[in-house]
Amino acid sequence: MDVQIIALDIDGTLTDDRKNISNLTLEALIEAEKKGIRLVLASARPAPGLFSIRDQLKMEQFGGILMSYNGGRITDCSGNTFCEISMDLTTTRRILRFLEELPVTVIVDDGKMFYVTDKNGYKVEYECKNNQMQCTEVGNLADSLTFSPIKILLAVDPMKIYEVQEQIRNFLPEDLTVVRTAAFYLEIFPRRINKGQGLCDICRILKIDVRNSIAFGDSENDIPMLKAAGIGIAMKNAEMDVKKASDMSTLSNNEDGIPYALRALNVI
Repeated sequence: MDVQIIALDIDGTLTDDRKNISNLTLEALIEAEKKGIRLVLASARPAPGLFSIRDQLKMEQFGGILMSYNGGRITDCSGNTFCEISMDLTTTRRILRFLEELPVTVIVDDGKMFYVTDKNGYKVEYECKNNQMQCTEVGNLADSLTFSPIKILLAVDPMKIYEVQEQIRNFLPEDLTVVRTAAFYLEIFPRRINKGQGLCDICRILKIDVRNSIAFGDSENDIPMLKAAGIGIAMKNAEMDVKKASDMSTLSNNEDGIPYALRALNVI
């Protein structure tokens, strides 16, 4: 297999549970880049949440690609946008009003700033720190929103997340979906946005056969990417549905699962 692209989910995959990239993983991926393999950071995060990792991996030097918002926005490492899909503003406001009745913390962003109704809400500080973005508190999100977001992020008690996801799924119009991206996160975004389509779009832009790609992931939102890639690899810590959708599994995100798999496949 002529591997030309490695697509990497971040949280729970590329980073360990302390949100760090190990030296072994960093060295392995830079070695792959030096062999001419492009890296793709494929995350539910907004683009600013990818910048630190982009720099650690020297991706701008090697022509890496940033897939933020689960594929809702695809850019090069200099910020030039290849494609972007956003939600309808009127529909977004209707959903935000519905969410006011549910036990969730709602977070929306414009790619530069987070907007919430309570800065002390569940996971708000965590999300700001994780993405290196500031937060603005507003009285009511539905009334205050003046832009069309790519997604709506919801922080939810892990004990209630499946129940809440089902309630939201039953409310959403056909063209939107709600997906778990962490044990405590749900995300609402256009159904045509997913990491698998994002990977296919990147391969088309770069004129690379998607069969020459490898993808790593651990969560529900990674499944389309794992299926689209030439080889989809689930981390040991991945959800069972993710493992079933992948071609193979590797060690966990705390055990350098990425370099382990790349060496097993003779990529590096």
